[in-house]
Amino acid sequence: MNRVARCGLLLALLLSTSAHAEPENATAQREIAALLHALGTSQCAFFRNGTWHDSAEAERHLKRKLDYFEHRRLLSTADAFIDDAASRSSMSGKAYQVRCAGKPAQASADWLRQKLAELRQREADASP
Repeated sequence: MNRVARCGLLLALLLSTSAHAEPENATAQREIAALLHALGTSQCAFFRNGTWHDSAEAERHLKRKLDYFEHRRLLSTADAFIDDAASRSSMSGKAYQVRCAGKPAQASADWLRQKLAELRQREADASP
């Protein structure tokens, strides 16, 4: 195979690989953005490192963590975001909690997984 043919084959391989990876990344970005929005507009309190914070502060905090993880390419799915960034403190290792009006506090991972399941169900119901 000559050099031009090899370059063409390599380019086709790279394009097909990025085409397959892009939708998953777009899905992850969309789902994570929806989770952050759900938390930020929830009016629920968010517990981290010994202090309760309002939902807007919780959203800002998790966005900062998301930026950190994304910059290092450590997240590939919304599930990974929940497990690796949004469920516990990177400093203390203690679990985050969410407490909504009239309900007991629960692990943020459980709250976020429920929101993610609801989002995915709505999308499944809306698809033909």
